[in-house]
Amino acid sequence: MPNLAILAALPREIAALVRGTGPDKDLLPQGIHLHRLPGSIVVAAGMGSHRVTLALESALKSAPEITTVISAGLAGACTARLSPGAITEAAMIVDAQSGERHRAAAEGTTLITTHAIASVQEKIRLAATYGADLVDMEAATVARLATARGLRFRAIKAISDAHDFELASLSHFATHHGHFRTGAFALHTALRPQTWRKTVHLGRNSNRALAALTVALKDAIEESALN
Repeated sequence: MPNLAILAALPREIAALVRGTGPDKDLLPQGIHLHRLPGSIVVAAGMGSHRVTLALESALKSAPEITTVISAGLAGACTARLSPGAITEAAMIVDAQSGERHRAAAEGTTLITTHAIASVQEKIRLAATYGADLVDMEAATVARLATARGLRFRAIKAISDAHDFELASLSHFATHHGHFRTGAFALHTALRPQTWRKTVHLGRNSNRALAALTVALKDAIEESALN
C-alpha cells in the first residue's frame, strides 16, 4: 500500500520517474496527472498554491494511508551557493506572502515559496530578507497542508536556474490549470533570436536538474519502502 506521496507542478518534472505508467484518466480533464508506483503516489497538477492543493487532495483520496508527502520539482537559486543541476533538500520552508515558516525533516537549505516566477532582483530580495537559498511556487502550501494533517513533510528540489539568471517571458505561458504552454513558448522564442542563447542555457540546465531529481526521488521511494 502506498505510504508516500510525491507532488510536483509540471508533468515533465515527474516524467522520467513514472515512465511506463499511465496517468489516472478520470483526473486528466482536471489537469491532474496522477500515477501509481509501488509504494507511492506521484502527482503533477500545475504550478501554484491552488493546483498543488488539488494534487495533495487527489493523492490522499487515492491512497488514504499516505504518511509522508514530498514537494518535488525544479526551483531557482537565490544565491551563488546553489548551482544549476544541484539537488537540495530544504530544512526550512517559508511562505513569502504570509511569512509562515515550516521545518521539514531534513538538515539543509532554506526554501521560500512565492506566487510567481522570481526575477533576479526578487531573488536578491528573498535572500536578503529571508535568508532564502532557493525559491519555488508550491512547497510552503504543501508543508502547511501536510502539517495540518499530521503527515511527515519533505521538500526535494533541483536547481534549474542560477541566482543571476532570468527569462522574463516564462511567466506569460502558464495555463489556467497551472501548466506550461511549451508550444506557445517555443513559437514565441523562435520569433525572438535575442532570447535563443538564454533559452538553450535554461533548457540544458533544466534537463540536468531533472535527471538528478529523478535519481533523488527514486532514492526517496526506496527509503520509504524500508521504513
